Amino acid sequence: MDHEEHAELGSGDRPPRLSRAATALAARCEPQVNDLARRMARGVFEQLRGYAELPGDVKDVEIAATARHGMRLFLRGAPDGSRWDSLEYFQERAAQRAEEGMPLHLLLRGYTLGARELWRALREAAGPGEQEALAELTEALFTAVDRVVGAVAESYLDEQIALVAERHEQRRSRARALLDGRPVIGGPTPDGPVLVLCLRFGTSAVTGGRSPVTVRRLSRRVQAALDRAFGTEVLAVLDSDGGHVVVPGIVEPPSRLRELLRETAGSELRLAADAATAIGDIPRAAQLTAEVVRIAAACGVLPGVHRLEDVLLEYHLSRPSEGSARIVAMLDPLAGRPELVETLRTHLEQRQDRRATAHLLSLHPNSVDNRLARIQDLTGLDLADPRDVALALAALLLRDADTRVRE
Repeated sequence: MDHEEHAELGSGDRPPRLSRAATALAARCEPQVNDLARRMARGVFEQLRGYAELPGDVKDVEIAATARHGMRLFLRGAPDGSRWDSLEYFQERAAQRAEEGMPLHLLLRGYTLGARELWRALREAAGPGEQEALAELTEALFTAVDRVVGAVAESYLDEQIALVAERHEQRRSRARALLDGRPVIGGPTPDGPVLVLCLRFGTSAVTGGRSPVTVRRLSRRVQAALDRAFGTEVLAVLDSDGGHVVVPGIVEPPSRLRELLRETAGSELRLAADAATAIGDIPRAAQLTAEVVRIAAACGVLPGVHRLEDVLLEYHLSRPSEGSARIVAMLDPLAGRPELVETLRTHLEQRQDRRATAHLLSLHPNSVDNRLARIQDLTGLDLADPRDVALALAALLLRDADTRVRE
C-alpha cells in the first residue's frame, strides 16, 4: 500500500478508508455471503447456549438474514466505510429480539461469532502478498463490529426498559381496577379467592429521601420481593408510604413474606392481610387491611404483621356512630395547637411512655409532662384514667377517619 493510500485511512469509530487491494479482497468474498450466512445460522451459532431453543424461523430466517445483511454491508462498504453511518436495520432487529425475549448475551455473541466467521472467510480468500490488505480489513471489521454491537446493545436495552415499564403499568392498572371494584382491562379477571395485603413503610425504607428516583427504586425492590415470596408476578400499587397488593388464588400469605419484605423495606414495615372471597369483595378487604395497619400504628403496636383481632377494640372505637361527633369534639380545645395533638398521639402510640414520647418528639421528658398537663387542662381528660385514655384514643381515631373521608 503506497503513501497516498495510507493517508486515506480513517480514525475514530468509522471503519477506515481501504486500499484498492483490500477493496478487491472484500469484493472476492462477497459471492460467499449467502452460503456463509446459512452456515453460521445452522452451525456456527449452535455453540451458543440457548440458541437451540429459539424458534426455527428465528434461527433459519431472521438471524441468517441479519448475518447476510451485515456481511454484505461490510464487504460492499469496505472502500470508504460510508455504509456504517446508518444502523437502523440492526437496531430494529435488536428491539424485535428484546420483545421476543432473546437474552442479550445470546444476541451479542451472535454478532461477534459472525464477525469471526467473516474474518476467517477473508483470511482463506487472501492470496500471497495480500497480508496487508487482510490486516486493513481486520481493522475495519473490528471497528464495524464495535459500532454495531454498541448500537444493538443500546437499542435492545431501550426496548427492554420500555417493555418492563409497560408491563409494570399494566399490572398497576389491573391492581387499581380490582381495588376500586372496576372491570379489569388488559389481563385475566381473578376467579376465586384473592389475598389482599396492605403495606406501610417506615421512615427507614426511603433512606435517600422521597425523590421520584428513590421511590421508584424502593417500589421495584418491594415488587421483586413480593414476586419472589409468592412465586409469581403479583399485582401491586405502591408509593413511598406503602400501598396495596393483590394476589389471586391465595388466601394466606407465606410465612417468609415479612422477612423478605423487611430485607427490602426495613424493620418498620407494617403489614395486614385479608382474603377476599371473590373479585367483588376486594375493595372491602383493601379498606379493612388499610384500617388495621393505620389503627395498629396509632395504638403503638410494634411494626410487624397485624390482624384485626390484634386491634379489635381500637377498630370498634374508630367506627362512626351517633356519639362519634361528641367524642371528636372533646379535642376541639386543642384546635390551633398541633404540637399538643401530636404529643397526645405519640404518647398514646408509645403506650404512655413519657421517655419514648420525648425521644420521638426530640423533647425533654419534662417538656412532655408540661404538654400533657396542658392537654388535660384544656380537654378535661385525665390521661391517668383508663376510661379517659380510651376516649382520647377514640377521638384521635375518629378524627383521622373523618379527615381521610373529607380529603
